[in-house]
Amino acid sequence: MAVADTSQPGGRATSWFYNPQVRSFAIQAAILIGFVAFIGWVARNTVTNLAALHIASGFDFLKARAGFNVETFLPFTPDESYGFALWAGFVDTIVVSALGIVIATVVGLLVGVARLSSNWLIRTLASIYVETFRNIPPLLVIFFWYFAVIATLPNPRDAIQFGLGVSLSNRGFFLPKPVFGQGFGWTIAALLVGFGAAYVLKRWAARRQMRTGQAFPTFWAGLAVVVVVTLVGFFVSGAPLTFDVPAKTRFNLSGGMTVSPEFVSLLLALGIYTASFIAEIVRAGVLAVSHGQTEAAQSLGLRSGQTLRLVVLPQALRVIIPPLTSEYLNLVKNSSLAVAIGFADLVAVGGSVLNQTGQAIEVVAIWMVVYLGLSLITSFLMNIFNRRTALVER
Repeated sequence: MAVADTSQPGGRATSWFYNPQVRSFAIQAAILIGFVAFIGWVARNTVTNLAALHIASGFDFLKARAGFNVETFLPFTPDESYGFALWAGFVDTIVVSALGIVIATVVGLLVGVARLSSNWLIRTLASIYVETFRNIPPLLVIFFWYFAVIATLPNPRDAIQFGLGVSLSNRGFFLPKPVFGQGFGWTIAALLVGFGAAYVLKRWAARRQMRTGQAFPTFWAGLAVVVVVTLVGFFVSGAPLTFDVPAKTRFNLSGGMTVSPEFVSLLLALGIYTASFIAEIVRAGVLAVSHGQTEAAQSLGLRSGQTLRLVVLPQALRVIIPPLTSEYLNLVKNSSLAVAIGFADLVAVGGSVLNQTGQAIEVVAIWMVVYLGLSLITSFLMNIFNRRTALVER
């Protein structure tokens, strides 16, 4: 095969090997074929070895009875299947990761701003917090909260009381359990109507400000609309909501709902640990905004809090969001350390399934697919948020 080389005088024909496009395509095709062949070889070798050892392969074991009991957010009994056990662990992973992201974001934002404070004490305390937790492995932070904090709390009989039936002891958080009565669906409908009305109010306030330049307290007004509409729906439907409040017994508290100490420890550890990294990201993002923006805002009469919230942070987001996405991904993956303190997340439950069934390859494959999927979904959502908050030059 020969092609015309137009770079040579007279278009002299040369070998295809010297054509950059053909050569690039051939190299990439060879690499792809080699990779597929390697994966096929590994799969065939694995199946052959499993058959030689008389070990069953496949995912049919997910339908079998689990035979063990774990404490998860979903109701679980030993009669449930292995598949449902893994699903319950997956739900626990989602819950602790989502709440951990909220705590890490709020604490990280506050500490990051505090590191830029003009107050020496606040700035120093924030720096000590960041430098302490950034230099400790996350597993040790989990152990700290579990063994040094939660385990040293008083027993349930002498639990720390926060009022309204909420208490904290070495057995976790005790909370009132909501009991929904007939007709509570109307309250949910009223809540959705309230959010819709708040959205309409926000759009109206934005058009009004663009037309007149006058700001409107959108947040507080919208919050009032949601609360009022929801309460109207709640009382019109007959107030179909009661609470089962925990009550003291001889040795423990009965009733209500309990958040396990393992979950509390893991949630606080992930949130506090990740917040130390987010604080530095926030600080760097704020410093990346020109100081002239702050001076311009102050010259217009904006207070320090308004300047930070309305001028500095919106511009800092374009610097904050990309590394913030990485910290969210790290938090989700660090949730797998829950196995160290016995919290029934996906890895811990999967370990029990693996030990009972011997389906190591299948369980590990499920772990990999789930965490890969969570990472891709998190990145996808953060990329959408990044595009919506990006500064558009007109």
